[in-house]
Amino acid sequence: MEKGTRMEMEAGGPSSEKRMRVGEDEGGGADRISDLSDALLGEIISLLPTKEGARTRILASRWHHIWCSAPLNLDCRGLARCGELSAGVISRILASHQGPGRRFCIRHGFRGYRAATVDSWLRSPALDNLQEFNLHCPREHQLMLPLLSEPFFRFSKTLRAATIERCHLSDNTVQGLQFLQLKQLSLEMVRISECSLQHMIAGCPALECLLISYCSGFRRITINSVSIRSIGVRAECRWACERKFEELIIENAPSLEKLLHLDWSSGLDMSVVFAPKLETLRCSSEPYNIILLGSTVIERLRITTLATVVSSIKILAIALDILSLDIVIGLMRCFPCLEKLYIQSFKTGPNNIWRRKHQNLVRCHDIRLKKIVLEQYYGVMSQVSFVTFFVLRAKVLESMTLGIEAMNSNEEFFTEHRKKLQLEKRASRDARFKFTTDKCLRNVWDIKDFDDLDLADPFTC
Repeated sequence: MEKGTRMEMEAGGPSSEKRMRVGEDEGGGADRISDLSDALLGEIISLLPTKEGARTRILASRWHHIWCSAPLNLDCRGLARCGELSAGVISRILASHQGPGRRFCIRHGFRGYRAATVDSWLRSPALDNLQEFNLHCPREHQLMLPLLSEPFFRFSKTLRAATIERCHLSDNTVQGLQFLQLKQLSLEMVRISECSLQHMIAGCPALECLLISYCSGFRRITINSVSIRSIGVRAECRWACERKFEELIIENAPSLEKLLHLDWSSGLDMSVVFAPKLETLRCSSEPYNIILLGSTVIERLRITTLATVVSSIKILAIALDILSLDIVIGLMRCFPCLEKLYIQSFKTGPNNIWRRKHQNLVRCHDIRLKKIVLEQYYGVMSQVSFVTFFVLRAKVLESMTLGIEAMNSNEEFFTEHRKKLQLEKRASRDARFKFTTDKCLRNVWDIKDFDDLDLADPFTC
């Protein structure tokens, strides 16, 4: 049994005296980096944060003009503490930059500008052919969302990734638009009508990743996309008076691999008609939550109708009000090829007695789980019984991680629970068991943007 301990290591880097300047190596050789073409140097600089990219101008005369002509990566975070000062810096950068736009980011904490200022920035030639756009709109009125500036839509032919927060997308600006190269789209606290949202999604023929959080103005989203691979939704609405997101229908998504419901409680119904490659699913036992997978019906994570099994699901993350072996075994029947199971539970619940009740499953069902993570393991009887089921029955199990409180991180607790969990009798002799006080799985609030959503396993730490 591994015990979760935190180890801190210091990585020693070269001292300032030994750091090489551009154009030098330890043997005083030639400046090979500066021999690269302007175009290649520009591509390298565009990968750097904004401040570091700008600082390359002081390296040598050869570098002085590169940043101004390189694809612009302009991230407004960290440019200055004062919003008005930052706005001036951004305006000067855009006025002086000659190259095409690569990325433009205005995020949280940047409050010193107004919508008219953003308007002028978006019209700048320095942002021509922009590929990535990240905008947290200024909140000039506490209860009103500003309209997304019309100049934004001039990037519809070149954008590949877009994050839009705290704004209103009106029907007359969205209708008729197509984002032909857009692969990643995140909308957070955006007001948009159902018709416009459907049109926007349909107008993204290359869309691979869609994240919708706390949006309003629509009741239903229907997905028909041959390209989409990952979908994450938070259906909770931050404005009580707004129309609420209640239903997600995956009608035709032949490439969809991940479907994550990222709420604790919102009453969202999800229906999957056709998604043959769906491997990763996240859902919760919240009230009024129904999941339809073909003809199979799952209500509050209980299988009410098992018409067909879903063999494609390999990774499942669930949030349970009460830890229930019955619910988990029902889900394993529905997802017979399940390999990774992540569980969050808020109450310990019933005894989870299984030796007689689930003998048929033990005899006839091949448990294929390789990884199990259980948060908030206190060591009470219902949890011991739950975990012991998998210790004694999961024959191909490779690892089990149990998150514990700091007060239980001691040898006495470990020794007691090695015995209670019958680890010496484990069905998989190669399985590793770990108690840890560290974070053992990524929660819904850890999945903040489409890069988090697009990880191979979005729940592993």
